[in-house]
Amino acid sequence: MRRTTLYILAICATCATGGGCTGLQASMDPAGSPGRQIASLWWLYCGVGIGVYLITMFFILLAVRRKRRIEGPSDAPVVDTQPEPRRERRLTVVVSASLGLTTIILLVLMFAEFATTRAVASLSGDQQPLKVRIIARQWWWEVRYEERPTSEIVITANEIHIPVGRTIQFDLESPDVIHSFWVPKLAGKKDIIPGHGASLYLKADEPGTYFGQCAEFCGYQHAKMRFVVVAETQENFEKWRASQLAPAKSPATETQQRGQEVFLGSTCVMCHTISGTSARGTVGPNLSHVASRAKIAAGSLPNRPGHLAGWIMDPQKIKPGVRMPQHNLAPTDLRALLEYLQSLK
Repeated sequence: MRRTTLYILAICATCATGGGCTGLQASMDPAGSPGRQIASLWWLYCGVGIGVYLITMFFILLAVRRKRRIEGPSDAPVVDTQPEPRRERRLTVVVSASLGLTTIILLVLMFAEFATTRAVASLSGDQQPLKVRIIARQWWWEVRYEERPTSEIVITANEIHIPVGRTIQFDLESPDVIHSFWVPKLAGKKDIIPGHGASLYLKADEPGTYFGQCAEFCGYQHAKMRFVVVAETQENFEKWRASQLAPAKSPATETQQRGQEVFLGSTCVMCHTISGTSARGTVGPNLSHVASRAKIAAGSLPNRPGHLAGWIMDPQKIKPGVRMPQHNLAPTDLRALLEYLQSLK
C-alpha cells in the first residue's frame, strides 16, 4: 500500500513538473480544441481520483492504528460488549457523509463529462469548416482537399496542412481494415471502420507541427503508420495549397531528365502519380510534390536523399510487409532518380 501511494505521488510530481505530460504526442499538453476540453476533463478525473485515494488510505491507516490500540495483548480475555449508542451515532454520521460525498463526486464528474461532450460536439455546428478527406490505408494516409472544384483538388500523403483558428472537418474512411485517427495534442481518437464513414472535428489554436498516429492495430506495420498536422496561418496555408496545385516541376537538368525516365520506365508508375507525366497510379502516395514533405514512408524516415535511396531499394527492410516492391537500380540510375524526386517541390 505504501509503495502504491509513493508511486502515484511520483507520477503526479512528474506531470506537475512537465516531465511526463509534455512532448510531441502528449495529449495532456493540448494546442487546440477539442484536445483542450479532453485534457481538462482528464485532469479533473485525475485530481478527484487521487483525492479519494488519499482520503481512503488515511481512514484505513487510522482504523488499523485504532484497532491495534483497542485490542491490547493477544492473551487478554475476550469481553462481549455492545457498541455504545454514542459511537453508533457517530459511525452512522460518518457513513452517511461518505455516501453523500460519493454521490456529489459522481454528479460533478457526470456533469463535467456532459459539458466536455457538448463542447467537443459544438465544433460540428460550424457552417464553414475546412473539409479534408482522409483515406486510411495499410500503412499510410491519403489526404485530399476536395472542397473546391475538381481542377483545384489537392492530393497529398501523411502530411496535413490546416489553418490556425478554423474548424477542420476530417471525413474519414478506410478501404481495408479498422484504423483509428489520432492527433493527441488536438483531438481524441476516431475509429475508421471499412464501409462506414466517420467525421472528426478539431481546431488548432496556435501554429505548430503536431504528430499523429494510427491508434488501432491494423496489421504488421501499425506502429509505423504515422502522420503530421502542420497548423499555420491562413496566408501560409493558402500559399501551401497554391504550391500543391501547381504541376510537378519538369526536369531542369540532364540528370533529372534521366531520373524521370527511370521513374516512368519502372514499376513506380503502377502505384504512384506525378502530375504532367504518364504516371497515374493510385495504390501509393501521390508524388507530384514529394520533396515538399518532411517525412517519407508514413513518417518513418526523414525526407533526405540517403533515406529515400534506402526506401526505394529495399522498403521491406524498413517496413516489412509494405506493398512497395524492391527496386534493383544501377547506382547511376538511382542517383538520377533521387535528384529528380528531390526536385519535386
